[in-house]
Amino acid sequence: MTADMSTPLLVLWDIDHTLIDGGTVSRQAYAAAFRRATGLSLRQPWRFDGRTELAAATEALRTHGLDPDDGLLGTFTDLLVAELRDRADDMAADGHALPGAADALTAVGAVPGVRQSVLTGNLYPLAVLKMTVFGLAGHVDFRLGAYGGDAFERADLPVHAFDRTEQHLGRRHSGADTVIIGDTLRDIATARAAGARIVAVATGTNSVAELRAAGADVVLPDLADTAAVLHAVTASEWSG
Repeated sequence: MTADMSTPLLVLWDIDHTLIDGGTVSRQAYAAAFRRATGLSLRQPWRFDGRTELAAATEALRTHGLDPDDGLLGTFTDLLVAELRDRADDMAADGHALPGAADALTAVGAVPGVRQSVLTGNLYPLAVLKMTVFGLAGHVDFRLGAYGGDAFERADLPVHAFDRTEQHLGRRHSGADTVIIGDTLRDIATARAAGARIVAVATGTNSVAELRAAGADVVLPDLADTAAVLHAVTASEWSG
């Protein structure tokens, strides 16, 4: 079912709604962090739509008439991390790894020549926290990932992962030897901007039809079919 990659392959996984469902705890933590940072109540629900944490936090502050550039953005994001860490047990109880996530990570990670990490809107400490809470952290090399504190726009994240492969592996990956796996239209746009291949899963708010229309190379309903995930990542037509 697997084959050696003729060229080393970097596989970058989105986290929320691709590998895990964190339940309602994140919304509670974001509201609490916002209140602690600003003294105000968050007037509208936090939108989890594939944006980076920097973009989402900046928008939340500006929507409430606050200047994110006056040190408030850093205070707010630091408090986000603290609030979610305090709620780690609640997250474990309320959320879950999505069906097939652990098996898919295991299978893809077992392919010779593949290195796995994450490309996520989460800040680095939150990416590690969520993957650890749901028992998935051991499958990925966090050193090679790209995170929501690296750039404002998600489409600017892949270059950070490529920089880190050069730093830690001595080999710089590019879009030509990278596969991104995610559930949103932003994941697809990010892969396209980087020249990477994109495997989309309809486990978030976008349907199979929407993901296909947005230009995903492969669209899967979920990660439950491990063989289908493995084929989508390592199929022979990707080589060369």
